[in-house]
Amino acid sequence: MDVRGLSKLGQCVGGWRGVNRLQDPHTGAPDDSTGSAVVTTLLEGRFVRMDYSWAYQGTDQEGSLLIGYQSDRARVTAHWIDSWHMSDGVMPCEGRVEPDGSTVVRGSYAAPPDQDWGWRIELKPADTSTLTLTMYNITSKGEEALAVEARYERV
Repeated sequence: MDVRGLSKLGQCVGGWRGVNRLQDPHTGAPDDSTGSAVVTTLLEGRFVRMDYSWAYQGTDQEGSLLIGYQSDRARVTAHWIDSWHMSDGVMPCEGRVEPDGSTVVRGSYAAPPDQDWGWRIELKPADTSTLTLTMYNITSKGEEALAVEARYERV
């Protein structure tokens, strides 16, 4: 497994289970559901993909994050899809690998009538048995708010 610049994330290959907490934008309250994830590598270890599932008000949801590392530019690129957050859209993201091995990327989405809003995704392997996926919504004025926090344990 190569994972070119994503070595800590590459150690997370396998199945995961945990709790997904959505900060529900409709109610303002947290909405918890059981979640699962599978981390794989693609194309001889050049990419890492995380496919995950969760639920919103009893309805199953799913998403996927495809991550690559461009060593010549020392940057991470990613594409994110999610059945609830993105519907049928794909969010391209860019970012970096932090010194602790976390992968942090940012993308944006249309939020009419305002300017585009931002979205930050952090994928943090705390150790070989714990993985956290955290997402933040960023207003057009730069204000960040926690949107999703999923904490997984290896299965």
